[in-house]
Amino acid sequence: MAEAAPRTVTTTGREPGTDPGAPVPEALVDDDFIAAGGHPTHVHDFHQFLYVPLGRIVVTALGRDHELSPSVALWIPAGVPHSARFDPDSLVVAETFEPDRHRLPYTEITSVNVSDAQRQLLLSRMRSSEVTEEDPAVFAVLCSGHRDVLPLPRPTGRAAATVAGELMRNPGDPRTASEWAEGLYTSSTSLRRAFRAETGLAFSEWRTRLRLNHSLHLLAAGHMVSTVAARVGFVSTNGYILAFRRYFGETPGAYVKRSASRTAA
Repeated sequence: MAEAAPRTVTTTGREPGTDPGAPVPEALVDDDFIAAGGHPTHVHDFHQFLYVPLGRIVVTALGRDHELSPSVALWIPAGVPHSARFDPDSLVVAETFEPDRHRLPYTEITSVNVSDAQRQLLLSRMRSSEVTEEDPAVFAVLCSGHRDVLPLPRPTGRAAATVAGELMRNPGDPRTASEWAEGLYTSSTSLRRAFRAETGLAFSEWRTRLRLNHSLHLLAAGHMVSTVAARVGFVSTNGYILAFRRYFGETPGAYVKRSASRTAA
């Protein structure tokens, strides 16, 4: 017996992966095909926002994989070729927007962290039977938030979720995975495996992303780079600058200048 295909909810009345008004390719409506491999490479003439409140999917574009989870969504600009692989039990929510009516702040496929407000909006629209048209207010909400933050999937298991919650409240907490594990009566190996399995990231990678994301808000508030580095848990200012450059492609000082010029424009 074939596995059940992932359920896709399109709040604007379009089947993800198809052009408006075009016939749906047979491959895209065959349950066995979708369950086994997802959508083959295709192009939209509209912007699409993909959210996965249940399960996981992986979207591939230009040789790069983007993994979606209940805490990380994806913007796919119009005209970008991409394919998708689904977990068979995934629930996929898609919002679509016309490029000539909505200016997307991204030119490439971009992973974004989903805020509580965005999640509530998407789920309410998914439940509504009266949502049939794209809404400029919805587009504004889905584009809100910090454009430069790194995608940060949230773990779901008890141990990893506890650690993640504490670190989100205090990114500068210096405890190692072994020290966290000891306090939770588990092993460091189990904790590390949980982070990898539930977020796709190693514990150290997840914590670094969290610290860098938190540092963006401190930089925006006008704090000095050395102060920011210490507050988010980096041992040295130089280590923070190197990590910032590796992930964002520029130094914190250059980022602050660029952000200021973008705000002024």
